[in-house]
Amino acid sequence: MHKIPLTASGAEQLRSELERLKRVERPRIIEAIAEARSHGDLKENAEYHAAREQQGFIEGRIKDIETKLSNAHIVDVTDEHTRTLANGKVIFGATVEVLELDGDQEQTFRIVGDDEADSTRGLISISSPIARSLIGKQVDDLVAVETPGGLREFEILGVRYE
Repeated sequence: MHKIPLTASGAEQLRSELERLKRVERPRIIEAIAEARSHGDLKENAEYHAAREQQGFIEGRIKDIETKLSNAHIVDVTDEHTRTLANGKVIFGATVEVLELDGDQEQTFRIVGDDEADSTRGLISISSPIARSLIGKQVDDLVAVETPGGLREFEILGVRYE
């Protein structure tokens, strides 16, 4: 399997979720299953079946996170070596301030992994058309992007590694 890009903060969020699932959620579900079993007949025990279903979801999520972390290529843009290599260019993990030329509107994007993306918070996936077109560019560059909503043009105002 190929390495999946993940920001340092995204990896930390996954590690925190994994810890919570293993230390809090898993024991809680095991206890709920034991409690439901103590009520007798399991065939008609809705609590037991609900707890088992929830256990399946939790175990699936644990496995999913462990797989993602084991296949992650973690990029820390605050690392001095990474910043030197980037040399002012837009890279994975960078925060990019742009001016959308049609409408004269400023926006800020942070380029993150697919699992971290949240457009409402300005976190855009590395595989999105906008992110792909920004990668490798620098301040004052003009970028034209064909998006599902049509052509969008941006001027890069700033690139930060935070």
